Amino acid sequence: MISKEILSKIRKLEIQTKGLVNSIFGGEYQSAFKGRGMEFSEVRAYTYGDDIRQIDWNVTARNGEPYIKIFEEEREQHLMLCVDISPSGFFGSRSQTKMELAIEVCAVIAFSAIKNGDKVGMVLFSNKIEKVVPPKKGRTHVLRLIRELYVTEPTGGKTDIAGALSYVNRLLTRRSIVVLASDFQDENFEKQHKITNRKHDLVNIMVNDRFEDELPDVGLVSLRDAETGEQIMVDTSSRKVRTYYKKRRREKLTDLKEYLRKNRMDSVELYTNESYVKPLMNFFQRRVKRR
Repeated sequence: MISKEILSKIRKLEIQTKGLVNSIFGGEYQSAFKGRGMEFSEVRAYTYGDDIRQIDWNVTARNGEPYIKIFEEEREQHLMLCVDISPSGFFGSRSQTKMELAIEVCAVIAFSAIKNGDKVGMVLFSNKIEKVVPPKKGRTHVLRLIRELYVTEPTGGKTDIAGALSYVNRLLTRRSIVVLASDFQDENFEKQHKITNRKHDLVNIMVNDRFEDELPDVGLVSLRDAETGEQIMVDTSSRKVRTYYKKRRREKLTDLKEYLRKNRMDSVELYTNESYVKPLMNFFQRRVKRR
């Protein structure tokens, strides 16, 4: 039984995201994610100027005159949302957690996909596969995906991006769009990550919170790692401590972005206290320009 609070969140999110899809993202999505190729439609009689490479020799032989094959773009695609629901995602220093931001962005992308006739599926993961929903079409199906994002609680305590992508690579039998939404608080996932990028159209949604970029000066505090459970005392009044933390955090983000750039992987960097509309719009437009 879903609580009234969750149902209210789902309705509110549907109204908000569908408005964005109808006014902005629906067309941008279609332009950014073209069909995966051309499929055979029909044959017709050859006319002067047609490409002779498209002649159907079997039909030509049967009819005694030349016929050519007509192809149309195969528009329908499969979109797989691969969403990190590990404990670190439930952190948020302002009015929104990283997980809530991920849910909102995934809803926008999912509604954009079904508006364009694509099927949408979802894999939720921590350091294990938590939930799998096969790709389908339709509004009701997307609402189910949103519900699962709200109600599924992780049973695993850490993040295993490699394990999740390995599962997705085995699950998908055709080239698909794979959206990986995570705060990327994980290591040694590059091998499976590169395989997914090679086999599919991979988009990395990097979900962050500004509060994680530097420590506030609030004296002696106890910090607990949401995923490992490790707890340490930190003197945040020390400028040296704050500087060291900020430096390490910046280095980690820089390394991640450089890795994505070097391997030509699509990515969108988002923050909980900032609108995702412009970064997502810029991403779609960059893809269109590359075509």
